[in-house]
Amino acid sequence: MNYYNEIKNELINNEITKRVKNYYINKSDLNTYYNVGKLLADAGKHYGEGIIKNYSKRLTEELGKGYTQTRLKYYRRFFNVFSKCPTLSDELSYSHYCEIIWYDELKMNYYINLSINQKLSVRQLRERIKSNEYERLPKDTKVKLINKEDNNIEDLVKNPIIIHNKNNYDIVSEKILKKLILEDIESFMKELGNYYSFVGSEYKIKIGNSYNYIDLLLFNYEYNCFVVIELKITSLKKEHIGQIEIYMNYIDNNLKKINMDKTIGIIIVKKDNRYIMEYCSDKRILSKEYITI
Repeated sequence: MNYYNEIKNELINNEITKRVKNYYINKSDLNTYYNVGKLLADAGKHYGEGIIKNYSKRLTEELGKGYTQTRLKYYRRFFNVFSKCPTLSDELSYSHYCEIIWYDELKMNYYINLSINQKLSVRQLRERIKSNEYERLPKDTKVKLINKEDNNIEDLVKNPIIIHNKNNYDIVSEKILKKLILEDIESFMKELGNYYSFVGSEYKIKIGNSYNYIDLLLFNYEYNCFVVIELKITSLKKEHIGQIEIYMNYIDNNLKKINMDKTIGIIIVKKDNRYIMEYCSDKRILSKEYITI
């Protein structure tokens, strides 16, 4: 087999297809680069690693810039990964896959599913990777991903939660912390997982003869439940548990409809205290640390 001519024809045909059928770009790119990667892998078995340098030089001379050794190695890696992994989807572009093909299978599949479900652009995917989103998932969540088990709402809450401080505030109060969150509420909700909507901040409730204010009240329409958020700039204390539990029970008794699941509570603190959480009997309450960037 003339591997070089086969590779060259694949690349030329793909360029023609992309010009004529724009709607077909993703599938054409994926098929082409997969096939080119396979040919490069086979050629390497026959002629050694030096074939990459050889083909890169010839393709550049005949087809123009863009066929560097690095790019050809990406094509080969693309084939090596997805010849063993049946998760290749033309809902994502080849550029999406280039961001993740050097990761282990579990991490790669997490970002593939995330990109498809949330329709992330390549830039957005890059930002989520840069934030170490996968690394900040709970260990139990990763076990569920390995075993392909369904996730609960608490499984996708990151730890620590990243709060963006674009105006470089000195964080000295809960009020400022809340201000930072509200300035970029969309990013904050993504730190908690998927499918959140904003209900209100300083959400007023009446308990007995006095009014109380929930820092943030959200609703998750995938898990069909309210989520109470309390912000603390200290380490976790036992009284925080009692406070948020009262707020959660109030929401369940006054806002929750009969077809909804029970309210979840998340206490976001400067420093967690696992000893307190060990003695928290209400498993709907989560404690997560935050960092500002």
